[in-house]
Amino acid sequence: MAIDAKLAAVFRLKGDAWQHHANPWSVYTRIPIPPLLVAAIWTRSRIGRRSLVPVGLVCAWAVINPRAFAPPRSLHHWASRGVLGETVWAKRKEVPVPPRHRVAPNLLGAVSALGVPFIVRGVVVSNGWMALFGLAVQMAGKLWFIDRMAVLYDDVTPASAGSASPLPAVPTASGPGPARPRP
Repeated sequence: MAIDAKLAAVFRLKGDAWQHHANPWSVYTRIPIPPLLVAAIWTRSRIGRRSLVPVGLVCAWAVINPRAFAPPRSLHHWASRGVLGETVWAKRKEVPVPPRHRVAPNLLGAVSALGVPFIVRGVVVSNGWMALFGLAVQMAGKLWFIDRMAVLYDDVTPASAGSASPLPAVPTASGPGPARPRP
């Protein structure tokens, strides 16, 4: 099982849960989680053990967020298409993705992961610049990954899928259908 499939299992993103997570509000309120978590942990030097309260709140929001919002009314939002592209990417073992989408997501995942050691080290030694550098690298990689997932979704989904129903068309081994023009 790929790491992205394991993460989806941790956040219980199966079936209809992806539709809730595809709501732009879900995506845009999830983006600040890494800096909020760093800030919550950073408070340990000021408020000691009470810093576990903001850390717990941020972690609880990270778990609740993917199901906290209704499915989107439209899939024309960049964030919605990005999340639904992640569902396509997660199923790449069963349904191959187009060749042009096979390298960038892995590289961007690696870029995102490269920021994590800087974040951890910066928080441990209380070096704000190191933590901020790590956050910048991690978040740039993640946002660029979401952008590539939106393009992947556009490439494998029939043109009418975004307007007829909030449910994504599932690509099949015989082909995804005509590509939707990019907005």
